[in-house]
Amino acid sequence: MKRAEKAARIAEILERLYPNPPIPLDHRDPFTLLVAVLLSAQTTDKKVNEVTPDLFRLGPTPAAMAQRSEAEILQVIRVLGLAPTKAKNVRRLSQLLVERHGGQVPRTLAELEALPGVGHKTASVVMAQAFGVPAFPVDTHIHRLAARWGLSDGSSVERTERDLKKIFPMDQWNPLHLRIIYFGREYCPARGHDLEACPICCFAASKKRKLEEARRK
Repeated sequence: MKRAEKAARIAEILERLYPNPPIPLDHRDPFTLLVAVLLSAQTTDKKVNEVTPDLFRLGPTPAAMAQRSEAEILQVIRVLGLAPTKAKNVRRLSQLLVERHGGQVPRTLAELEALPGVGHKTASVVMAQAFGVPAFPVDTHIHRLAARWGLSDGSSVERTERDLKKIFPMDQWNPLHLRIIYFGREYCPARGHDLEACPICCFAASKKRKLEEARRK
């Protein structure tokens, strides 16, 4: 099966399974989404959603959050991985949003990536989900499944993003990255996965990949 044909079939299945995929991180505006995505590094979305209601009561806007101390922020998010660093970054990025951007979340990748704790994936999520700008944020699920399905070689996250952007139409990028995440969580685990029984792996995974997965069991 040619890669383009495979990609079209994958997109069709994912759209059928997840016609309107929700954003997994609870938020109410670009600022709270930005903070939630920053907090999600090395932490589950579920755990982030448990702490953000209290955090956003503490600092509902960049100006309010900037007035909070690192200790106050850390107290709320202490159960998350890398909490001390995240508390420092949340406070500092809030200050910079006030100082440089009039208290608003900027709408360019470059300006977002210049904020403390905001990498390319986080910036891409905000561009896609807060502002509707086509982007293809690549998390661990997407990186893993793109390699498993033969859509990229798995050599790097950057390579995966480039390959997926080439093979899928731009108007599919924003919902598709969410659909792949949900599919990875619900149908396509990293280990102990029956590729032949999977609605996508059964045709998308190569024979080589299926042999590799079988050896891991």
